[in-house]
Amino acid sequence: MSEYNYDEGAQIFPFFMLTMASMVTIPLTYNILKPSTDLEQTAARIKSDFRPENADIIDAQRRRRKRKTRKTKRTIAMVLGYAFIAYMVYLIIITQRTVPKIWDPYDVLGVSRSSSETQIHKFYKKLSRTHHPDKARPDPAQNITKEFINDRWVEMTKAYKALTDEEIRNNYLQYGNPDGKQSTSIGIALPKWMVEEGNRWIVVAFYGVLLGIILPYTLGKWWYGTQALTKDKVLHASAGNIFREWKENLSDGDVVAVTSVGGEFKETLKGNRIDAGSAKVESRVLNSSFLTAADKARLKAIEDPLRRKTLGLLWAYLGRINLEDPELEREKYDIAPTALALNNSFTSITLPFGLVAPLLAAYRTSQNIIQAVPPSAPPVLQLPHITAEIARKISPDPKSPLSLQSLMSLPPASRRSLLSDLSQQEYDQAMQVASQIPYLKVEKAFFKVVGERVVTPSSLVQLVVKARIIPPGTTNVPAVNPLDLEDIDPDEGDIDALKGRRPAKNKRRKLPDGSYVEDDAKEGSVQPPLAHSPYFAADHAPRWHVFLAEGRSGRISVPPTTFTAFDRQIFNKDGTPTFNVLTLKFPFQAPPQVHAFHFVMHLVCDSYIGLDEKVNVVLDVKDASEAAKVESDDEISEPDEDSLAGQLQAMKTGGLSGPPPTKKKHKKRTLSQQQADQKAAQVGQDGHDQEDDDSDSDTEGDVDSDTSETDTETEDEE
Repeated sequence: MSEYNYDEGAQIFPFFMLTMASMVTIPLTYNILKPSTDLEQTAARIKSDFRPENADIIDAQRRRRKRKTRKTKRTIAMVLGYAFIAYMVYLIIITQRTVPKIWDPYDVLGVSRSSSETQIHKFYKKLSRTHHPDKARPDPAQNITKEFINDRWVEMTKAYKALTDEEIRNNYLQYGNPDGKQSTSIGIALPKWMVEEGNRWIVVAFYGVLLGIILPYTLGKWWYGTQALTKDKVLHASAGNIFREWKENLSDGDVVAVTSVGGEFKETLKGNRIDAGSAKVESRVLNSSFLTAADKARLKAIEDPLRRKTLGLLWAYLGRINLEDPELEREKYDIAPTALALNNSFTSITLPFGLVAPLLAAYRTSQNIIQAVPPSAPPVLQLPHITAEIARKISPDPKSPLSLQSLMSLPPASRRSLLSDLSQQEYDQAMQVASQIPYLKVEKAFFKVVGERVVTPSSLVQLVVKARIIPPGTTNVPAVNPLDLEDIDPDEGDIDALKGRRPAKNKRRKLPDGSYVEDDAKEGSVQPPLAHSPYFAADHAPRWHVFLAEGRSGRISVPPTTFTAFDRQIFNKDGTPTFNVLTLKFPFQAPPQVHAFHFVMHLVCDSYIGLDEKVNVVLDVKDASEAAKVESDDEISEPDEDSLAGQLQAMKTGGLSGPPPTKKKHKKRTLSQQQADQKAAQVGQDGHDQEDDDSDSDTEGDVDSDTSETDTETEDEE
């Protein structure tokens, strides 16, 4: 028989609520306290005291964006969850004091569970001398009454029978009660007051709000958030607009215009602010000198007021135009991070088309947005205090603007004279930033197949890039150690490393003197500092994109691979470069044809202008039989002269009494070639084409007795 009861004493309800709260609070705690994987949260910063104009507005925008990533709401929910858990634990402690203990005959008699029946009988007789109602006496001082003595003896007798009577003991062991099976009481984890007649509406209202409003709203918001955004964190509608704007021959200015089509700008320019100040922004932008005629015409042709103002603000941001309106200045800096996200979406849309020009235009636009520099402007604008007027003065030719590397490579006196418009403090701040910009200079780039000596058709080949961080203007750069330009294969038994699942176990490098040192390289262990972008209202970690392209057709051969961290330290603690050789690798499948493929390798940083690298590389795909030939050649070597084998070889050839015999290399003839030569010689003899015996002997002497079809190189004596 089962009986259902409400939790009248509120003894089960705290356990139920504690369990439910823990199921939410503990995972939420892990989500908040786990180490951040966001690159912008884990990188260091470039040291600089430079503060641009309207720095307070830019800092306010950065703080606002950081608040979105600080998990403030989840932290508050976690604190409230633990407060609720603590209150439930307090209720459990309080209610457990009033919970009746489970009847245990061993505890009643005070005997151990290992006692035998004889020991229990003796102990019961001993207790009867002092606790029997005829022997025990009431003691008011200890609150021992006649009733207490009788009840205590009844319990002792019941416990004694439970432990000595076979039937009663079986009832206790099977049902936990000496009287046998009892009715089942199932407690409902709700206090009785919650379901009483006058309080039922509270429960109904609680579950109605929870299940009818809060739960659908939470799930709907989560589902809409996951479905409304692409992997680039932009709205699907915005991605669709970008796709419709895509063209094969887009210029850098065109890409800037494409980033203004996002629906995300409605939130930034919401309400009646959509049209406010639009004419002022457009007037200042159209009167500027950095915009081309095509860019101005494109801005005038836009009919949508939201997009027209957005593009105007974006050009004002890139040109660093002072709009002389606090609200417009706030909007100008606020749209830049959104434009960068939309440009990343444009990059993703460009990749399937496989064209190099639009992809490079997208990467350059990313650089321009982060550095607040218009397209085709001098790269020296990235340095603090250098304005457009100073940039035009030191770089008068707009078609070939002065690069950052060229400026920093000048002698210090010439460089200071060129930047004479800057005060000494401003000049020092500009040089301080330039000396910390991570310019990744390629030292060597080659292809390899792990565990193989040649690249074979359709094999998994790796592009290995060896590079160093050398900030512009760095002097006394040490030469590269040739050993650092090598790439050591994992050991044969290191299967995980061979398949790329983890780094290789063999971390030793051989030095020129024959000794070995431990290689401290660890893939992805060192993150470069955040990009120095004083005008960009968000933190950004630099990213390097590497891809292969065909030089003639202008098409992408191998899609870009992005690198955000390196395998060795790039800066010392004092900020000077370490000049460590860094290794970048990315795998791809080799072409199925045997051919020497000429590629152009592009190495592009998305955060700095004018620091891109372009290297010509050749992927020489050879037939699979070539790998066996190379291995065979390596196995054939002449014995050392100082060894016993070398001395025997010298004696055999007369090397001890005179100069060693000359050697020559020739290729063994394949069977088909030998048969063809023999047939030609036979025809010559039959037709009397040969004029003397010497020619016959020469022809026959070229025929090798070896009939192997393997085309290898050997060294034979004449």
